[in-house]
Amino acid sequence: TDETVAAQGTRCFENTPVLWLRHFPRPHAESHKYARGHALVYGGEKRTGAACLAAAAAQKTGAGLVTIASPAKAWAVYSSYRASLMVDECNDLDTWKALLRDERKNAVVLGCGAGVGDRLREAVDATLSVNKSGVLDADVFTAFKDAPQELFAKLSPQYVLTPHEGEFEKLFGTLEGSKPERALKAAKAANAVVLLKGADTVIAAPDGTVVINANAPPTLATAGSGDVLAGFIAGFIAQGMPPFMAAAAAVWLHGEAAKSYGFGLTAEDIISHIPQALSGLFKRP
Repeated sequence: TDETVAAQGTRCFENTPVLWLRHFPRPHAESHKYARGHALVYGGEKRTGAACLAAAAAQKTGAGLVTIASPAKAWAVYSSYRASLMVDECNDLDTWKALLRDERKNAVVLGCGAGVGDRLREAVDATLSVNKSGVLDADVFTAFKDAPQELFAKLSPQYVLTPHEGEFEKLFGTLEGSKPERALKAAKAANAVVLLKGADTVIAAPDGTVVINANAPPTLATAGSGDVLAGFIAGFIAQGMPPFMAAAAAVWLHGEAAKSYGFGLTAEDIISHIPQALSGLFKRP
């Protein structure tokens, strides 16, 4: 209830650009690609479309460079997807750690079509052991469903977790309360930003800040939409937005892009219509 949220010392807001626009990375005349950040997307062998969508979304929201870390078996798929994306072969943990050592790669996406075995768990552990920010999505929640505390022990508010309701329950179990209350409990348990997806997506931070997003047309219920959202968040983090603000901006613009397209929306259409959403944002008073 609203009374319970207030009693917990929570600051609860509706998601509008007023909340995050001052943090938003507007392009400047003196900008160059390295100043606009470098997003690193962990690619899987099989469901390659997910990492492709996340990478393209990060690029389209303004990240100066985007690299997909690809297993050898999938390299041809990733390298032929989009000419302006970079692809580095990554077959083992040591290679992934080497990619992470590049300080210019400042935003990481893991879990989009990555698979759910030891390979992903080890990659997540390695990532959380270095000074990065990023997004954990999809397969990460399944990979750690039997050992969530192992994940929580390494997390920080520099990371955004983006589960839907089913993935949320895998990681956090059945929490009592309203959606904002549950998201906040999860954020405090994980010590990370939790973005609980749905028609009324809720974003919660461990410090008690909660944002509720109502800017989501039903057409967003389509395969790959979540991968695009993960990429949007990473793109904004790469450009210097604080992760919580990046998540709020990404969710709102995700909805704006979908609304500008209309019916028949696919995940690719969300990416192709983010320029319209951004243009509308910059024209706002």
